[in-house]
Amino acid sequence: MPEQDLVQESVTSMRAPSIGIPTAIAAIAGVVALSSATPAQQLLPTPVRPVTTSRPPVPAVPKPRGVATAPSPRAASCHNGASFDRFLVELKQLAAAQGVSQRALSEAGPYLVYDQGIVNRDRGQRVFGQIFTEFAGRMAASFRMQNGQQHIKTYSAAFARAEKEYGVPPAVIAAFWGLESDFGANMGNLPTLRSLVSLAYDCRRTERFQNETIAALKVVDRGDLSPGEMIGSWAGELGQTQFLPTHYFTYAVDYDGDGRRNLLRSAPDVIGSTANYIATGLKWRRGEPWLEEVRAPQNFPWEQADLTTQLPRSKFSQLGVTYADGRPLPNDNLPASLLLPMGRTGPAFLAYANFAAYTEWNNSLIYSTTAAYLAARIAGAPPMRKPGAPVAQLPFNEIKELQQLLVRAGYDVGKVDGVLGQQSRTAVKAMQVKYGLPADAWPTAELLAKMRGGPRAQAGPAPLPVAR
Repeated sequence: MPEQDLVQESVTSMRAPSIGIPTAIAAIAGVVALSSATPAQQLLPTPVRPVTTSRPPVPAVPKPRGVATAPSPRAASCHNGASFDRFLVELKQLAAAQGVSQRALSEAGPYLVYDQGIVNRDRGQRVFGQIFTEFAGRMAASFRMQNGQQHIKTYSAAFARAEKEYGVPPAVIAAFWGLESDFGANMGNLPTLRSLVSLAYDCRRTERFQNETIAALKVVDRGDLSPGEMIGSWAGELGQTQFLPTHYFTYAVDYDGDGRRNLLRSAPDVIGSTANYIATGLKWRRGEPWLEEVRAPQNFPWEQADLTTQLPRSKFSQLGVTYADGRPLPNDNLPASLLLPMGRTGPAFLAYANFAAYTEWNNSLIYSTTAAYLAARIAGAPPMRKPGAPVAQLPFNEIKELQQLLVRAGYDVGKVDGVLGQQSRTAVKAMQVKYGLPADAWPTAELLAKMRGGPRAQAGPAPLPVAR
């Protein structure tokens, strides 16, 4: 997605590809990368035109500007001290062993250069907390909903074909398309191969980005994009729905019939490929819902509100849950989870099995809930109800203190970083149960006060489950 709208530490650390790349635990409080890029409200969608079969001239290789291009000494530490040039030789050999032609390697060669600035950017990301209603209010704003509906009309044939072949509703595709790039208006402006190979040489996630670099070379070899056309985010994602190269190579389809899979310029290719990834990679369930806003009574057993807990809709109905407008839920056995992104005083949703596709696309709960909500809005759902009163959020330093107290009590919260990820959220719920507080997994000043002054709680013998 656009850099100014990133949730969690980086887009590549949040994506959870079905091919097994590890991902970071999502932040329930939500974090957004700081950037001087154009605010989302000012982005206007640009017309998306299918490409022709002729390939545009390959531009000159862009040179890094204003950054150090020499690798830092620690970059070679995981390569037995090998220089970048030596690393690159071995990477090319590995790519060739995986079927990449010498022609593609030669064509890509001038773009496989090291840029320390990309690595610095990866290591120096700054984040700040943002609650769900703030993030969703900005990212799922009316203009983006309307643009999504307009794109569904403009490309109705491609959307209809994608829904027939893959079972993914147009609104679901359009929501990701809008959030990731504002329908192609903001795809990034950095050479993809340069970013990928720099991050591959760096030791933080070297194996992961070696695989992504080779996948990008396979995309070149297949004839979908030239190295010069590969322009995207600094983290190496490509196209109007920001695919990692491994996803591009595996799931991109040619929907406009020109013989190429061009996710930068062909709207039909974007629509078909995104549907293929959601259905095949993320296991979308045809004909089933994904997210619906509901209202829960004050006496709801809040320990049952968790993505790890599934109940039939009939059971939720018995517990007093209704649709947001007061209508009763269907009296059926369709399983769902009660999702409270801001605790019991904030918005409430029923998250169905298809919601897992959102948390796999981006495992930040704030982003995934926003994407699912935007899809519901594009499909015709009304705006969510505003909380009756402001939802209190602990400041960064108090969340960090709470995490430290939870660790002392024996719970695994992941990284003690002031960001309430799912492990921290699960530990908060367990501690709320111990103290007899409403167990909605939302950290409160009351819980923090009890943990500061109360007796140390004993963690259970079994490890805490981590919700998706």
